[in-house]
Amino acid sequence: MILPPDFSEFPVLESTRLRLRRPIEADAADILLFRSDPEVMQYIPRPLATSISDVMVFLNIMEESLAKNERINWAIEWKETGTVVGMISLVKILPEHARAEVGYSLSKAWFRRGICSEALEAVANYCFNTLLCHSLEAIIDAENEASAGLLRHFGFRQEAYFLEDFFYDRVFRNSIHFGLLKREWLEKSSVSPSKL
Repeated sequence: MILPPDFSEFPVLESTRLRLRRPIEADAADILLFRSDPEVMQYIPRPLATSISDVMVFLNIMEESLAKNERINWAIEWKETGTVVGMISLVKILPEHARAEVGYSLSKAWFRRGICSEALEAVANYCFNTLLCHSLEAIIDAENEASAGLLRHFGFRQEAYFLEDFFYDRVFRNSIHFGLLKREWLEKSSVSPSKL
Protein backbone atom coordinates (compact mmCIF):
# COMPACT_ATOMS: atom_id res chain seq x y z
CA MET A 1 0.00 0.00 0.00
CA ILE A 2 1.19 3.53 -0.80
CA LEU A 3 -0.16 7.00 -0.13
CA PRO A 4 -2.58 8.32 -2.78
CA PRO A 5 -0.74 10.52 -5.27
CA ASP A 6 -0.88 14.29 -5.03
CA PHE A 7 -0.52 16.00 -8.41
CA SER A 8 -1.30 19.52 -7.15
CA GLU A 9 2.27 20.38 -8.14
CA PHE A 10 2.61 18.82 -11.59
CA PRO A 11 5.76 16.66 -11.83
CA VAL A 12 7.87 17.65 -14.85
CA LEU A 13 10.18 14.83 -15.91
CA GLU A 14 13.34 15.37 -17.95
CA SER A 15 15.43 13.04 -20.08
CA THR A 16 18.23 13.63 -22.53
CA ARG A 17 16.01 14.77 -25.40
CA LEU A 18 12.56 15.05 -23.85
CA ARG A 19 10.59 17.08 -21.35
CA LEU A 20 7.46 15.42 -19.99
CA ARG A 21 5.18 18.19 -18.83
CA ARG A 22 1.58 19.22 -18.33
CA PRO A 23 -0.38 19.42 -21.60
CA ILE A 24 -1.71 22.91 -22.29
CA GLU A 25 -4.11 24.55 -24.73
CA ALA A 26 -1.22 25.73 -26.93
CA ASP A 27 -0.36 22.05 -27.58
CA ALA A 28 -3.73 21.33 -29.21
CA ALA A 29 -2.50 21.46 -32.82
CA ASP A 30 0.41 19.09 -32.07
CA ILE A 31 -1.89 16.70 -30.22
CA LEU A 32 -4.41 16.76 -33.04
CA LEU A 33 -1.73 15.44 -35.42
CA PHE A 34 -1.53 12.09 -33.65
CA ARG A 35 -5.02 11.88 -32.11
CA SER A 36 -6.49 12.23 -35.61
CA ASP A 37 -4.13 9.74 -37.30
CA PRO A 38 -5.76 6.32 -37.93
CA GLU A 39 -2.36 4.61 -37.96
CA VAL A 40 -1.37 6.03 -34.57
CA MET A 41 -4.80 5.33 -33.06
CA GLN A 42 -5.41 1.89 -34.57
CA TYR A 43 -4.61 0.12 -31.28
CA ILE A 44 -6.05 2.76 -28.95
CA PRO A 45 -9.79 2.27 -28.37
CA ARG A 46 -10.71 5.93 -28.50
CA PRO A 47 -12.51 7.94 -31.21
CA LEU A 48 -10.31 9.83 -33.67
CA ALA A 49 -10.08 13.54 -33.00
CA THR A 50 -11.30 15.53 -35.99
CA SER A 51 -10.81 19.10 -34.77
CA ILE A 52 -9.09 21.33 -32.25
CA SER A 53 -12.41 21.30 -30.35
CA ASP A 54 -12.11 17.52 -29.91
CA VAL A 55 -8.61 17.98 -28.51
CA MET A 56 -9.84 20.65 -26.11
CA VAL A 57 -12.46 18.22 -24.78
CA PHE A 58 -9.66 15.66 -24.32
CA LEU A 59 -7.50 18.22 -22.48
CA ASN A 60 -10.40 19.15 -20.20
CA ILE A 61 -11.03 15.48 -19.31
CA MET A 62 -7.34 15.10 -18.50
CA GLU A 63 -7.42 18.16 -16.24
CA GLU A 64 -10.49 16.87 -14.37
CA SER A 65 -8.81 13.50 -13.74
CA LEU A 66 -5.61 15.23 -12.64
CA ALA A 67 -7.50 17.44 -10.17
CA LYS A 68 -8.95 14.27 -8.61
CA ASN A 69 -5.48 12.63 -8.54
CA GLU A 70 -6.96 9.73 -10.54
CA ARG A 71 -4.52 9.81 -13.45
CA ILE A 72 -1.75 11.92 -14.91
CA ASN A 73 -1.00 12.65 -18.56
CA TRP A 74 2.29 14.10 -19.72
CA ALA A 75 2.85 15.83 -23.03
CA ILE A 76 6.07 14.44 -24.54
CA GLU A 77 7.93 17.56 -25.66
CA TRP A 78 10.96 17.41 -27.96
CA LYS A 79 13.26 19.80 -26.09
CA GLU A 80 15.06 21.15 -29.14
CA THR A 81 11.90 22.60 -30.73
CA GLY A 82 9.21 22.54 -28.04
CA THR A 83 7.06 20.33 -30.27
CA VAL A 84 4.70 17.92 -28.53
CA VAL A 85 5.35 14.58 -30.24
CA GLY A 86 3.21 12.28 -28.09
CA MET A 87 1.63 11.57 -24.73
CA ILE A 88 2.43 9.20 -21.88
CA SER A 89 0.13 8.58 -18.93
CA LEU A 90 -0.42 6.77 -15.70
CA VAL A 91 -4.05 5.91 -16.40
CA LYS A 92 -4.88 3.76 -13.40
CA ILE A 93 -3.19 4.34 -10.05
CA LEU A 94 -4.16 1.91 -7.29
CA PRO A 95 -2.57 3.03 -3.98
CA GLU A 96 -4.05 0.04 -2.14
CA HIS A 97 -2.05 -2.28 -4.41
CA ALA A 98 0.96 0.04 -4.94
CA ARG A 99 0.34 -0.43 -8.68
CA ALA A 100 -0.14 1.84 -11.67
CA GLU A 101 -0.90 1.36 -15.37
CA VAL A 102 1.06 3.15 -18.09
CA GLY A 103 -0.15 4.08 -21.58
CA TYR A 104 1.44 6.06 -24.41
CA SER A 105 1.03 7.30 -27.98
CA LEU A 106 3.38 8.97 -30.44
CA SER A 107 3.04 11.06 -33.57
CA LYS A 108 3.86 8.99 -36.68
CA ALA A 109 6.58 11.37 -37.86
CA TRP A 110 8.51 10.51 -34.68
CA PHE A 111 8.30 6.73 -34.84
CA ARG A 112 11.47 4.65 -34.38
CA ARG A 113 13.61 7.36 -32.79
CA GLY A 114 13.64 5.86 -29.30
CA ILE A 115 11.18 8.46 -27.99
CA CYS A 116 8.68 6.07 -26.37
CA SER A 117 11.62 4.20 -24.87
CA GLU A 118 13.06 7.38 -23.36
CA ALA A 119 9.67 8.57 -22.09
CA LEU A 120 8.81 5.18 -20.59
CA GLU A 121 12.11 5.09 -18.74
CA ALA A 122 11.40 8.50 -17.19
CA VAL A 123 7.87 7.53 -16.15
CA ALA A 124 8.96 4.15 -14.76
CA ASN A 125 11.61 5.93 -12.65
CA TYR A 126 8.95 8.33 -11.38
CA CYS A 127 6.51 5.51 -10.70
CA PHE A 128 8.95 3.40 -8.70
CA ASN A 129 11.11 6.06 -7.05
CA THR A 130 8.63 8.88 -6.36
CA LEU A 131 5.21 7.24 -6.18
CA LEU A 132 6.90 4.19 -4.58
CA CYS A 133 4.85 1.72 -6.58
CA HIS A 134 5.53 -1.99 -6.25
CA SER A 135 4.48 -2.78 -9.83
CA LEU A 136 3.70 -1.17 -13.15
CA GLU A 137 1.19 -2.54 -15.66
CA ALA A 138 0.63 -2.00 -19.38
CA ILE A 139 -2.38 -3.30 -21.34
CA ILE A 140 -2.05 -3.36 -25.12
CA ASP A 141 -3.96 -4.59 -28.14
CA ALA A 142 -2.61 -8.06 -28.95
CA GLU A 143 -1.78 -6.96 -32.51
CA ASN A 144 0.40 -4.06 -31.37
CA GLU A 145 3.76 -5.73 -31.90
CA ALA A 146 5.79 -2.51 -31.63
CA SER A 147 4.39 -1.77 -28.19
CA ALA A 148 4.94 -5.36 -27.06
CA GLY A 149 8.57 -5.10 -28.18
CA LEU A 150 9.06 -1.86 -26.27
CA LEU A 151 7.65 -3.36 -23.07
CA ARG A 152 9.71 -6.54 -23.33
CA HIS A 153 12.81 -4.40 -23.91
CA PHE A 154 12.24 -2.86 -20.48
CA GLY A 155 11.72 -6.20 -18.78
CA PHE A 156 7.91 -6.24 -18.68
CA ARG A 157 6.54 -9.78 -18.57
CA GLN A 158 3.40 -10.97 -20.30
CA GLU A 159 1.02 -11.71 -17.42
CA ALA A 160 -2.15 -12.54 -19.33
CA TYR A 161 -3.59 -12.86 -22.83
CA PHE A 162 -7.32 -12.23 -23.03
CA LEU A 163 -9.34 -13.36 -26.02
CA GLU A 164 -11.94 -10.88 -27.29
CA ASP A 165 -12.11 -9.16 -23.91
CA PHE A 166 -13.03 -5.71 -25.19
CA PHE A 167 -15.41 -4.46 -27.85
CA TYR A 168 -14.54 -1.41 -29.89
CA ASP A 169 -15.64 -0.12 -33.28
CA ARG A 170 -17.96 -3.12 -33.78
CA VAL A 171 -15.12 -5.64 -33.26
CA PHE A 172 -14.12 -7.81 -30.31
CA ARG A 173 -10.38 -7.37 -29.71
CA ASN A 174 -7.76 -9.38 -27.83
CA SER A 175 -5.48 -7.79 -25.23
CA ILE A 176 -2.17 -8.61 -23.59
CA HIS A 177 -1.45 -7.54 -20.00
CA PHE A 178 2.20 -6.88 -19.18
CA GLY A 179 3.67 -6.30 -15.73
CA LEU A 180 6.91 -5.10 -14.20
CA LEU A 181 7.93 -5.29 -10.53
CA LYS A 182 10.05 -2.62 -8.89
CA ARG A 183 12.83 -5.11 -8.17
CA GLU A 184 12.83 -6.16 -11.83
CA TRP A 185 13.04 -2.52 -12.90
CA LEU A 186 16.00 -1.89 -10.59
CA GLU A 187 17.78 -4.83 -12.19
CA LYS A 188 17.04 -3.39 -15.65
CA SER A 189 17.64 0.27 -14.78
CA SER A 190 20.84 0.36 -16.80
CA VAL A 191 18.96 -0.61 -20.00
CA SER A 192 19.79 1.83 -22.78
CA PRO A 193 16.99 3.17 -25.00
CA SER A 194 16.48 1.27 -28.25
CA LYS A 195 15.10 2.55 -31.51
CA LEU A 196 11.58 1.40 -30.64
